[in-house]
Amino acid sequence: MYKLGIDIGSTTIKMALIKVESQKSKDRPSDSKPVVLATDYRRHNAEPMKVGQEMIEGILQRSGLTASKANGLTATRSNSPQDGLSIGITGSVGMGCAQRLGIGFHQEVIAAAEVVKQLYPDVHCLVDIGGEDSKMIFFEEGCVPEMRMNGNCAGGTGAFIDQTATLLGVETSELNALAAKAEHIYPIASRCGVFSKTDIQNLISRSVSKEDIAASMLHAVSIQVVSALARGTEVHPKIFLCGGPFAYIPELRKHLLKAVEMTEENCVVPEFTQFIPAIGTALLSTKEQSTMYNLAQVRSLFSNDHCGVAPLSGTLPPLFADEADYQNWLSDKRKKYGHNTINSQLTNFSKLSIPTDRALGQRTLNTQLYLGVDSGSTTTKLVLINEQGQLLFTDYSYNNGNSLQAFHSALQRMRDALGQDIEIAGSCSTGYGEQLLKTAFRLDYGIVETMAHFMAAKHLQPNVSFVLDIGGQDMKAIFVENGSIQRIEINEACSSGCGSFIMTFARQLGYEVSDFAHMATLAQHPYDLGTRCTVFMNSKVKQAMREGAQVDDIAAGFSYSVIKNCLYKVLKLQSFDQLGEHIMVQGGTFRNHSVVRALEILSGKEVGFGPISELMGAYGCALYAKGGQR
Repeated sequence: MYKLGIDIGSTTIKMALIKVESQKSKDRPSDSKPVVLATDYRRHNAEPMKVGQEMIEGILQRSGLTASKANGLTATRSNSPQDGLSIGITGSVGMGCAQRLGIGFHQEVIAAAEVVKQLYPDVHCLVDIGGEDSKMIFFEEGCVPEMRMNGNCAGGTGAFIDQTATLLGVETSELNALAAKAEHIYPIASRCGVFSKTDIQNLISRSVSKEDIAASMLHAVSIQVVSALARGTEVHPKIFLCGGPFAYIPELRKHLLKAVEMTEENCVVPEFTQFIPAIGTALLSTKEQSTMYNLAQVRSLFSNDHCGVAPLSGTLPPLFADEADYQNWLSDKRKKYGHNTINSQLTNFSKLSIPTDRALGQRTLNTQLYLGVDSGSTTTKLVLINEQGQLLFTDYSYNNGNSLQAFHSALQRMRDALGQDIEIAGSCSTGYGEQLLKTAFRLDYGIVETMAHFMAAKHLQPNVSFVLDIGGQDMKAIFVENGSIQRIEINEACSSGCGSFIMTFARQLGYEVSDFAHMATLAQHPYDLGTRCTVFMNSKVKQAMREGAQVDDIAAGFSYSVIKNCLYKVLKLQSFDQLGEHIMVQGGTFRNHSVVRALEILSGKEVGFGPISELMGAYGCALYAKGGQR
């Protein structure tokens, strides 16, 4: 009997085609032995039906099955399992797909437990770590398996591991080799990705080696899984490990075994560990239903003609009618808000229009120059302007835990670009490293971020009434009246609605942030993701994918969600009249024009933005330095 198991998770699809051969023995309680014929493992990038169709064709080819072996068979409900191939689906996104396809669905924990019950009767505990969830199942003779899963927190999962790799600037595949060379273990709060970033960034700033950080993270993941799921239950040998992280990061196994005080001899790591739920749902595929499929039907399983498109449960107005509408809107913004006076493209001296000394035949900077720097927790932004406020040089770089070195390197790049030594008439810093840079480099001024952003916004829009700055992990809202700041609101512990909120999900779905942003502008049915934090948003995205939402609809949904979180959760606005009629937005998040447009649609007001959204803090500092020198 041929069986196909399909595990559709939040980020990947795993498929396993197995053949079950009858085999009875005194050591094996089951009378069937599954033989894995072919497997496939891919990221679906929020398009499970499209990717699934490609995978099935490859699975069938690699398995050696040909159409001739199943020609003439039709889908039937009979007691003759030899008449075709049975299919089972599992996974966090699999339920919706199974319903649309009319195929039996099995909860992934039950599917994984089935593999252990049939093939590994001496296992006491199964531990499964996936992309966004972790599971632990306890098996006791004569008892129903006790199943435990993590809740809405993604701490101690594959996504947590991916996040650490990003912070270290390495591929996830490199973590294992790094961890194997570690000498020390440091404490990292693995219960939450937000807290872990703080711990890891702190270790990076202390020049702790990547090897030690990688091993410390794997140790933290292991402790989190055991403490959150075992909850006091003693783990006995043998322990069964499955899931992608265990398959691709052997060092994680060592830390997990250390956490439960076991050795390799007490551990079972199956050959196809990342496919265990897929194999399990394949084994279960004929227990509750006996629909068989011939190869032609299997090949068209995920086609649009077969599965159709389910109506979405909640949609929002499209941000733009089409590409032409978007381009017209963007052209209008550029004319209104000084995009021609501040040329964000002039980041190289060779492109600058610098006057030429006729006698010497050389270009000269015969003007006063002002330097502004925004030293954030993760990035350093630098700008150089002239007396007219025009941008002469920009630099944007990651700190990698060393704000001083990042600023020093930026200054060197500026000198190299200008091709000559220059004299700075005034300088100013802001941000996380404001005082550090001001003291170390003897800068003239240091100002708070809100003042820097206010000055930049006011330079572009003198009558500005409200400034909203959204960065990677923070947001600042400045209410202005009669040209003066009246009050300021900032987010506190929650980073939902910030730049990293969109960036995280774009990367999880396999897209660059810029591509994800442009897709959002063209979405015709934006999915309503509501106002939820990053952790709980995972379940909402899974629901969208189960219902068949397209990637562009999800991307547009994020744009709406960012603004809703800001307006309703952080600012708690009672009326949009509080924003006034001259709204300016800035910060790296507003490089995503779909977020700007979402604010316009929700507020019913026009919103302005400059050409250097992510550099406005540094630009405001440069303006402050220029004004202070007068």
